Amino acid sequence: MVSAKIKYFYLNTFIFFSIILGQNMNNTDIATVGGGCFWCIEAVYQRIEGVISVVPGYAGGESKTTTYKEVCSGKTGHAEVAKIEFNKDIISYKQLLNIFWQAHDPTTLNRQGNDVGTQYRSVIYYHNNEQKMIAIKSKNEADKSGYWDDEIITEISEIYNYSDAEDYHNDYYDNNPNQPYCVFVIKPKLDKLLRAGTIK
Repeated sequence: MVSAKIKYFYLNTFIFFSIILGQNMNNTDIATVGGGCFWCIEAVYQRIEGVISVVPGYAGGESKTTTYKEVCSGKTGHAEVAKIEFNKDIISYKQLLNIFWQAHDPTTLNRQGNDVGTQYRSVIYYHNNEQKMIAIKSKNEADKSGYWDDEIITEISEIYNYSDAEDYHNDYYDNNPNQPYCVFVIKPKLDKLLRAGTIK
């Protein structure tokens, strides 16, 4: 027969871990941004302390689900995005956006380098009103900072019609470092951000 002391111990242990797990869950949040090819954005945010996971996806299109081939046609209205889960105790939503302004060119309409099309537009998809307000303020501050010579034209919209991209897009840079796009587009961007101390 289990003694009262043992029961009490197990009960307190259960309560303790329930509280801890609950706190950890409450300290995470989701940010969704698009700034050109999602392979680039994914690679950047995977190197940020406090980021738990980065998932390439599609958002802002005419349908709830789509495919890479359909999005590349430029006819679905979707943007290539990265869904970023992060620990708010380590990095804030505002800090994630500060990195976003450096990780791509937010002054070019529907284009990042040689990647041209509405699917490559600069966009912040907010998940709640707090994120909306932070995003608007962050954009205004970035515009006034002088970091970019031209006006920032980044779209700020509520998240809609989001779906994860196909599995082979996950960890694309890390899994394909010798692929030409990774060598000539992603790596130089990462090297630049590394020199600036933005990523580790």
